[in-house]
Amino acid sequence: MTSLKKLALSVMMGGVLVFSAACGQEESKSNSDTENKQLSGEVKIDGSSTVYPIMEAIAEEYLSVQPDVKVSVGLSGTGGGFKAFIAGETDMSNASRPIKDEEKAQLEEAGIDFTEIKLAFDGLSVVINKDNTWVDHLTIDELKKMWIEDGTTRKWSDIREGWPEEEIKFYSPGTDSGTFDYFDEVILDDQPIVEKATLSEDDNILVQGVTGEKNAIGYFGYAYYLENKDKLKVVPIDSGSGPVEPTNETIESGEYAPLSRPLFTYVKNDSVSKEDVYDYTKFVIENAADLSEEVGYVRLPEEEYTNALETLEGLK
Repeated sequence: MTSLKKLALSVMMGGVLVFSAACGQEESKSNSDTENKQLSGEVKIDGSSTVYPIMEAIAEEYLSVQPDVKVSVGLSGTGGGFKAFIAGETDMSNASRPIKDEEKAQLEEAGIDFTEIKLAFDGLSVVINKDNTWVDHLTIDELKKMWIEDGTTRKWSDIREGWPEEEIKFYSPGTDSGTFDYFDEVILDDQPIVEKATLSEDDNILVQGVTGEKNAIGYFGYAYYLENKDKLKVVPIDSGSGPVEPTNETIESGEYAPLSRPLFTYVKNDSVSKEDVYDYTKFVIENAADLSEEVGYVRLPEEEYTNALETLEGLK
């Protein structure tokens, strides 16, 4: 299993370049048509830090099949990934939200056709410090009251009567993050986030911030909560039908609303004409279900992967 703890090193290196001899590694899970044919080349990927653990795990697994194909996986955030994708710098772009209309328009202007591939489900997880004994759940209205900037310093007692008169410390993904975009859409309603929030594209910094401050609250992808659940408390969210905690079951069913969401990668259609990119993309689809769950996300229904493979064959 690929540990998310590798991310700190990967961030310092500006991403991860995954290539080396694959001697002694376990057999691949792929049923690729080219698994017995040795390929060479390079597949360039950038984008979401939320999707990064999935793609990192897949890239490492791919080494056992095609050690001469270099797969570089960056994590500049969903927005940063799309900028590189539009500029023609990458073959694939990972995203924790659907592509925006303005990004589609820029790709069209650049003459770039693309295909969207769903990888897994995520449950955006709201977390607090382990020493926080007063928050048992939060409603959507309380999240809005807490996170939307209104010119005041927010204390816990402002959110619910009886809570401490202590200033809340906020930790949020950065504005280039698809996780921020999703939170902005379903919680902030496109209003400004609280000014005193600490923003970072690196989810590990958010984890460290919340674990180090009793009055902290933050949010990030489900896998990062699972990786750090011994150090954090997840907050059940009440969207009108009672508090619901993010779990594999509540995320897949949509019961964990409105914070359940799909995760994506986008591939350039022209890149698929290259044998190495086609083979890697097929490997991604074939292995996304198992490896997504292995790193802490939730697999899609099997027909989603079957449909994605059929779409890929159509591109070829």
